[in-house]
Amino acid sequence: MKEYGDVYSLTAIKPNTRLFLSHHEGKRTAEDCIEFFNDIERRRAIDSPIPVFTSDNWDPFEEGLLSVYGFLETPPYCGIGRKPGPILVPYPNLKYAKVCKKRKNGRIIEVVQRIVYGDPIEVMKLLVVDSGGKINTAYIERLNLTIRNSLARFVRKSMNCSKILGRHTHAMNFFQAWYNFVKPHKSLRIRVDLGRKKWMKRTPAMAEGLTDHVWTIKELMTFRIPIQ
Repeated sequence: MKEYGDVYSLTAIKPNTRLFLSHHEGKRTAEDCIEFFNDIERRRAIDSPIPVFTSDNWDPFEEGLLSVYGFLETPPYCGIGRKPGPILVPYPNLKYAKVCKKRKNGRIIEVVQRIVYGDPIEVMKLLVVDSGGKINTAYIERLNLTIRNSLARFVRKSMNCSKILGRHTHAMNFFQAWYNFVKPHKSLRIRVDLGRKKWMKRTPAMAEGLTDHVWTIKELMTFRIPIQ
């Protein structure tokens, strides 16, 4: 973008329903991470627990989570030297794990799991890890691949790159709505065995209980947002 330079998209997905929760377009800074996690927090119900977060190895995620799900606490004074000032500490119920992939000559040679916030045993239990005991980030990686395959503006070195940040964000907003309400996901289908119909297709919005059917593009474009 001429007016903005390089732009990166931060994305969040709910693994069990594949619901595309949030996205943020900006730079690779802690400030952008804070805005991103603030948007996720605004979408959380008051009576629901803080979600368990997983990501790849990018340090600003830690700072962003701590800024949104942390509080200031003053360490006890040991009686020697200057009294310590307040520091940010995570809420006790904040849980965050990340996967660190080490590469050599373009190939992954080692995958290291690290529990950043929360009790490791509890975090692994809540994540419902696979039989190999590994933290899985495949869902968000698959979402990012779908974004690149669906939106031409994400193709590198092409004429279709975004020129205006606002329109780039609007394109992501439309993709998010289409992904959640219009695009059925094979992994979410339910076996029904009703005559010739073997499976009922479902979208992430259906799996989340937001709707009871697969939407059409017309229905999506003509939907009126209720007054709140």
